[in-house]
Amino acid sequence: MKKNADILVIDDEQVIIDAVVKICALDNYSVDTALTMKTGFEKISKSNYPIILSDIMMPDGDGFEILDEIRNKNIASLVIMMSGYSTVENAVNSLYKGALDFIPKPFTVDELLSSLFRAKNYQAIREKQKQAYPKKFNGEVLYVTCPSKYARLGYSAWMFQEREGSVLIGVCDLFVKTVDQIQEIELFNHDDEIAQGISCATFKCSNDRSHKILAPLSGRIVEVNDKIKNNPNLIEKDPYFEGWLYRIIPANFDYETKYLITSSSEKL
Repeated sequence: MKKNADILVIDDEQVIIDAVVKICALDNYSVDTALTMKTGFEKISKSNYPIILSDIMMPDGDGFEILDEIRNKNIASLVIMMSGYSTVENAVNSLYKGALDFIPKPFTVDELLSSLFRAKNYQAIREKQKQAYPKKFNGEVLYVTCPSKYARLGYSAWMFQEREGSVLIGVCDLFVKTVDQIQEIELFNHDDEIAQGISCATFKCSNDRSHKILAPLSGRIVEVNDKIKNNPNLIEKDPYFEGWLYRIIPANFDYETKYLITSSSEKL
């Protein structure tokens, strides 16, 4: 199929579409648009879009149908979901169903461009692997998965329940690979509360972009990993062990873990 644009934006609000087009032009992305879910499906069937940016709540359907379409027809597009109804359920369900990212409305210029930057890098990783392993490549990116007893929220962050009931929180290897070198990490403090699907840390990288990490669980922080404050590269070198972010006491463990992805249900 012919590539018409870098990004397809599906949203029923013209003001949102206009804003996305202007922001994307700052990084030289070409954009196609659809004001209805029906039009979006028609354009996806005719053209190849590396990235699809879709609203969740549409008059004639919802963005989750886009995720189903992508999966069922094995389409290579990456999907970033956005919504003005920025509930935890929308964010978590988007990532569980295969979206690369979730952006709440209203979003900032930096939030949108940073999300697109990670999606573009994910595409580059996938293309390199396709060229390196043309006979074995099945469209799925090969990456360092979480250890067997870990669970993750999309490809963003992981959690590991310790024996005493506390939980370690960290960042997935694939997320780290889609950002530039980490220069600084903004962390919450001891006794702060974090919420599932909401930003719990920020990476400031060498290209002046900031990347927010969505928390995989809600809870109270009982320990912050001070090592990574002084040595951010530790996350790049050892994201699943020495590079953890927080130790927390979870607020609603059983309920919130049902939409996390385990090693037995890998989706990326």
